[in-house]
Amino acid sequence: MSDRCGWAGSEPIYTDYHDTEWGVPEWDGRALWEKLILDGFQAGLSWITILKKRDNFRAAFVGFDPVEIATWGEEDITRLLQNEGIIRHRGKIQATIGNAQAFLKIDDFSGLCWSYVDGKPLQTNRETLSDVPGYTDMSTQFSKDLKKMGFKFCGPTIVYAWMQACGLINDHLTNCPQHQTCRALASPPR
Repeated sequence: MSDRCGWAGSEPIYTDYHDTEWGVPEWDGRALWEKLILDGFQAGLSWITILKKRDNFRAAFVGFDPVEIATWGEEDITRLLQNEGIIRHRGKIQATIGNAQAFLKIDDFSGLCWSYVDGKPLQTNRETLSDVPGYTDMSTQFSKDLKKMGFKFCGPTIVYAWMQACGLINDHLTNCPQHQTCRALASPPR
């Protein structure tokens, strides 16, 4: 795909992510939560680093089961800090535990997330990477709301990147074939 978004580069794991996952609307609340956690771990790093470690993260965090993670304590944090297959950052690990607890207090995480875009992906028509913002008023408000609910590592830039990745916003560039593919997926499942 010669016209794919320029950020995808040429490394197969990255181009596959771009072509099959990034920007595809995610409606499952638990999957949305997992992706938010991974975006939090990405803070200060490149996304490809997270992609290469994603399977390790899934194993270390028991498939991102929030019910189990919410019960974890210092022993689990210590165990994870010794796991070379993930990003070993105490604050991000602690935030994941707290985010699991916050997630469990929300009846419908998917509904909450999609409410920020009125239940359907926002369709942008950005032509160049320089047209894509790092954050928006919407991601800033969403970030503030998540923090009020107890979430951490969810600043406006992380939230915007997560909204793009989860298809809440179709930010594939207009010349990218995935722009039209994701536009066609804009209706929620019935």
